[in-house]
Amino acid sequence: MMLKKHRYFFGYGSLVNRDTHAFQGAYPAQLSGWRRVWRHTKLREVAYLTVVPDATAEIDGLIAEVPDDDWAALDIREGAYDRVDAAHQVAHPLPHRPQIAVYAIPDGKHGAPTTSGPVLLSYIDVVVQGYLREFGEDGARRFFETTLGWDAPILRDRDAPLYPRHCRLSKAETGFVDAQLEALEVRFITRR
Repeated sequence: MMLKKHRYFFGYGSLVNRDTHAFQGAYPAQLSGWRRVWRHTKLREVAYLTVVPDATAEIDGLIAEVPDDDWAALDIREGAYDRVDAAHQVAHPLPHRPQIAVYAIPDGKHGAPTTSGPVLLSYIDVVVQGYLREFGEDGARRFFETTLGWDAPILRDRDAPLYPRHCRLSKAETGFVDAQLEALEVRFITRR
């Protein structure tokens, strides 16, 4: 009998929030050699998280099985990103060594967020909710500490979310997000 070689992805943004997907076999993990950063790309209207190489960095996230070992659906969801092999950089609880990829916006195809390509508060909410559920408040604080680009403009869209996979946060979760953003002294913008 031939064993099936399972393929996994490492999620470090909205994929950490299990309410945004139905991927099975998800486990907390750490990715070394990459740093999370807010970036804008012409491939999308608003800014998203990506990872960039950084030998000194380690970030928390989830690994999850690629459905039917077929990357097609995940590649569509992550359309602005390239899929990069990262198995040798991921620490995880699995007893075997699966193929693991991370999605990153290709170098040269992203830049700093702008007022015309801001970060969405509704996207931050989804990501932080995932980190709170998976890693607790300490892990969610590490998300803020290990992510670069908080000088980006953030669009206040919580009341009318623009992020397609937005989730409703509890009062405590919303309060946590707001307190972290206030401590970072982020710059909010509103829709025109």
